[in-house]
Amino acid sequence: MEYRLEKDTLGEIKVPADKFWGAQTQRSKENFKIGTEKIPERMIKAFAILKRSAAKANHRLGNLESEKAAAIVTICDELIKGAYSDNFPLVVWQTGSGTQSNMNMNEVIANLATALSKETGAKTTIHPNDDVNRSQSSNDTFPTAMHVASVLAVYEQLLPALNQLRSTLDKKAKQYQDIIKIGRTHLQDATPLTMGQEISGWVHMLDRSKEMIIEATEKMRALAIGGTAVGTGINAHPQFGEVVSEEITRFTGQLFESSSNKFHALT
Repeated sequence: MEYRLEKDTLGEIKVPADKFWGAQTQRSKENFKIGTEKIPERMIKAFAILKRSAAKANHRLGNLESEKAAAIVTICDELIKGAYSDNFPLVVWQTGSGTQSNMNMNEVIANLATALSKETGAKTTIHPNDDVNRSQSSNDTFPTAMHVASVLAVYEQLLPALNQLRSTLDKKAKQYQDIIKIGRTHLQDATPLTMGQEISGWVHMLDRSKEMIIEATEKMRALAIGGTAVGTGINAHPQFGEVVSEEITRFTGQLFESSSNKFHALT
């Protein structure tokens, strides 16, 4: 295998030449050889949506040049579609704030965006921290990505499946409404009921479960982004969290908002 040398504050480290991650990702890969559970694809997609939105927000707020923002957005769009998925090798077992996953995303986007810039003749260098991670911290990006991934999973995967199951059972409840069976209590035959009545209980259970799922999901629409390292928003534009939330909402079609208390949102 061919390697290239990457540098960080700890010195040089070899990175596979055909990969776009950098030194911090490589160090995590080598130092956290624990388990096989990788960061889920939904989290990678959510992180790309966040980085896309952050670049557009920084540009709107005058904190990122248009060429850099455009390159970052273009690469994020590719990542969202599943491109370069082999460039996200890290396991879930890492530091508590998800720093390595945040940097994995920053490094991959920066290297791909820089390569794209050179292809178009702009020759702009995109930096993983100064550009891709501008106005952000692992402490607010990771929980934000988790919330975005969770809301999208609920509305794109869970609720459609639940609705389909509910519809099927409701049809069965009506179909079997006249079929009588024996109800059992204390492991013994008790009194009669219809099969339809029994299944109707399952239908109602799914209705109540759906209500609770939606209610719980509403709490995840408040995002930590904009709180940066400890919730104060230091080094970020005061409107950054609000504008990023607007961009995520526009892209996903799901309503998100900047949390009114970042100190809570970061926990």
